[in-house]
Amino acid sequence: MGDREIGGDARLMAVVALARAVAAAQTPVDAARAAAGHVREALGASFAAVSVWERERGLLRVLVNDGRLAPGEERFPADETYPVHDFPEVVEYLHGEWAGGGEPHAWVETADGRGTGPYPHQRVAALRRRGRGCCVVAPIVLHGRAWGELYIARELDEPVFGRADAEFATVLSAVIAAGVAQTERLEEVRRLAFTDPLTGLANRRAVDARLDEALERHRTEGTEVFLVVCDLNGLKRVNDTLGHEVGDKLLVGFGSVLSLCGAMLPGSLAARLGGDEFCLLAEGCAASEVERAAEELCVRARWLGLGDGVAVGVASTDADAGPVRSARRLFRLADAAQYQAKAERSAKPVIAGRAVAELADAPPGPPPEPGERRTFRGRR
Repeated sequence: MGDREIGGDARLMAVVALARAVAAAQTPVDAARAAAGHVREALGASFAAVSVWERERGLLRVLVNDGRLAPGEERFPADETYPVHDFPEVVEYLHGEWAGGGEPHAWVETADGRGTGPYPHQRVAALRRRGRGCCVVAPIVLHGRAWGELYIARELDEPVFGRADAEFATVLSAVIAAGVAQTERLEEVRRLAFTDPLTGLANRRAVDARLDEALERHRTEGTEVFLVVCDLNGLKRVNDTLGHEVGDKLLVGFGSVLSLCGAMLPGSLAARLGGDEFCLLAEGCAASEVERAAEELCVRARWLGLGDGVAVGVASTDADAGPVRSARRLFRLADAAQYQAKAERSAKPVIAGRAVAELADAPPGPPPEPGERRTFRGRR
């Protein structure tokens, strides 16, 4: 087996280019897609693919195919998967290497079966089926376990990969692993930044971001936007009489109910705004669908067995409450409707109309009674 002549300086530059590409990625999939072309060029190959091991499904799922594609291959396949059972080296061989004190490393397979890997049959069959002459398979190892694999191939008339190529592929897979690990950390930071830690719902920051996008679509495309604001009744009483731990269980329980009802509105966002305040943000739905989900929310909140149900207000950009051009206006209308529902002890949601708009636009009155909320919020 002979290595294609690629100098040390060129390979060093290839590693640097690969590192920069994966460092700029925002998600693990982005990292994989950014890596494939760089790896293919670095090894002088005609084809490269990156796959992830979906352990819960027992499948290798291809994230990207780069280079000269065989019939049936797509660059970004929607669902190209292979049972891990057909490629047991992902599990058995790698684990055997680690158990022996070694490190995971790449290996070579050839279309004539004269490779260096211990399980050549499926790899060889795949090479022949796609008209390729050889491949290098490199595990991508993350957190001490196989995350996926890097697969690089050459055509039948190209030089066969050698040991130096396999060693270089091992280095490249380690760079990819570092990039994937970084994107995972970024995803976790983003998740924490936009998630309420108690309920697991979205938080106010996530609502603000989504609402800005929704209102822009309303302005440019006319898509109707709905905001359902909820104030959980009786939380203070539960906290004072049963303790904050029980109060937290009430909040978590209502968060689950909100998520369940939000599922009635495809693409909606369920969020905890803070304290006992929650909301649903939806767009492009029929008003009747939103009202039905809000009514279901009121019913299920009474079934929780703690608290005193929920006060719900609904506002939209297309209701008869007047023009809505900002997030602040939409929040004020939904808040006012929710306030009316609370004041009337309504068992059903209040839909923002002209009367609610007058309440939202009225100057501040006397201070509210303890436990009530009269100030209507807004960011801008």
